[in-house]
Amino acid sequence: MTYSFKNPSQDVIFDYLKQAKTIAVVGLSNREETAAYRVSQFMQAAGYRILPVNPRALGETILGEPVYASLADVNQAVDIVNVFRRSEFLPQVAQEFLEIDAKVFWAQLGLESQEAEELLRQAGRTDIVMNKCIKIEYAAMVD
Repeated sequence: MTYSFKNPSQDVIFDYLKQAKTIAVVGLSNREETAAYRVSQFMQAAGYRILPVNPRALGETILGEPVYASLADVNQAVDIVNVFRRSEFLPQVAQEFLEIDAKVFWAQLGLESQEAEELLRQAGRTDIVMNKCIKIEYAAMVD
């Protein structure tokens, strides 16, 4: 049996984007050729504050913002956690997400995890988007 996650409605996804100001990007590096970098750069240009989360880049600055080692180290309000890590890492990121006061767990296009979804739902968190590109959704919203 294949796992099939059901995303919220398009209107709900647009509401997440309209209400958000700050996006923590897990897996963002300074490699400009990566999807994580290009998508984050686009969202930053659209007016969102981007907070890079990547333990290997700690001490660096990406897109003009200091890098955090983990979500737990982010010392400000986070609206969306946008994850650019392989699906097998999503449960670990979901666990970290539950330890901070972020609103929306968002796994980028191509990423989904039943285990991560179950962890989040068991904790009462239902604001979950998986296997969708935040840049594509934003572009559709402002179109």
